[in-house]
Amino acid sequence: MTAALVVNSGSSSFKYQLIELEGERTLASGLVERIGESTGAWKHTNALTGESSSNDASAVPDHAAGFQAMIDAFAKIGPSFDEYPPAVVGHRVVHGGTTFDKATVVTDEVERQIEDLNSLAPLHNPANLEGIRAAKQVFSDVPQVAVFDTAFHQTMPPHAYTYAIPADLAAKYSIRRYGMHGTSHKYVSEQAAAFLGRPLAELKTIVLHLGNGASAAAIDGGKSIETSMGLTPLEGLVMGTRSGDLDPAVLIHLHREAGLSFDELDTMLNKESGLLGLTGNGDMRDVQDAALGGDDEAEAALAVYRHRIRRYVGAYTAQLGGLDAVVFTAGVGENNALLRRRVLAGLEHLGIEIDPDRNELASREARLVSTDASRVAVLVIPTNEELEIARQSAAVALS
Repeated sequence: MTAALVVNSGSSSFKYQLIELEGERTLASGLVERIGESTGAWKHTNALTGESSSNDASAVPDHAAGFQAMIDAFAKIGPSFDEYPPAVVGHRVVHGGTTFDKATVVTDEVERQIEDLNSLAPLHNPANLEGIRAAKQVFSDVPQVAVFDTAFHQTMPPHAYTYAIPADLAAKYSIRRYGMHGTSHKYVSEQAAAFLGRPLAELKTIVLHLGNGASAAAIDGGKSIETSMGLTPLEGLVMGTRSGDLDPAVLIHLHREAGLSFDELDTMLNKESGLLGLTGNGDMRDVQDAALGGDDEAEAALAVYRHRIRRYVGAYTAQLGGLDAVVFTAGVGENNALLRRRVLAGLEHLGIEIDPDRNELASREARLVSTDASRVAVLVIPTNEELEIARQSAAVALS
């Protein structure tokens, strides 16, 4: 049986899954980390047998050595590449700019184009390329496919992606809204249509991808018409460590009055803001526990977090011209019943009614959490970006 190997590469680690193409089963998953440090580490799970192993390893000097550690783990723990040979390797790439609006087979020219986009995602695209190049060394006869987080949002109309800055500057430096989490938004919106038994082309859906990173998307007939992240993954919702929407004059003010450099401002907005900046803790679970324990600061932070989401729900309902479904996904969205209830409380005028019992039910399956009388279906659908990457990679490389 053939399989797709899905790789999500970071600067010092990479995650992977082996997915059977015919039955779409996860066969194995793992993580290689501390690449480039004095000692590396890996974890590998054989999903067919349940056997799992992790180990501190000798130094993993680069991603190519990391891929070799992964191959050794498959040989030791399984399943065997002989039984499930990778027919394609799919790679998550964060930023495709306007160059890539769909999954693309990697060639030397595609690599160069991805590298040209490094300035739009300096923390992500170079690391994604490291994974691609390492995979090409190890799986030299297997097609490599890049699947871009931004691609799904390339259907946004110009009035949705254009910033009101001088047009010549925007054109010269590729400044516009691109959006992120597109692979997740695409997968979840399609699963929502399947769950509801309705044609995707008929649905007006808001997807709330709420994890440590968070974004909202307005999806009309399966196409993204608006999303909360912009040029980078910083714009939009409040996140674990990222600020989300901010008056740009705040940065000018802090530069002039507090003497913060642009690098310091960049670090502050991406790594020291969001829930972490408001409470000193960037983990939603800890912040919510503190709020339930009477911590006023934590409760105030959650109110800001919820308010931002509600603002996008209202705005996107207007942009869509109606609403059929609101879908919660990703770690926070899938697992935090209290947040879901509070985010949507009082939105009955939009046709949204949460069923308290359904909402509290913990499950790993897709489920309805709205009442039978609710005009808008509220769903919780676990995302599966790896499966979506496998599907898209197989479609472009093996069809």
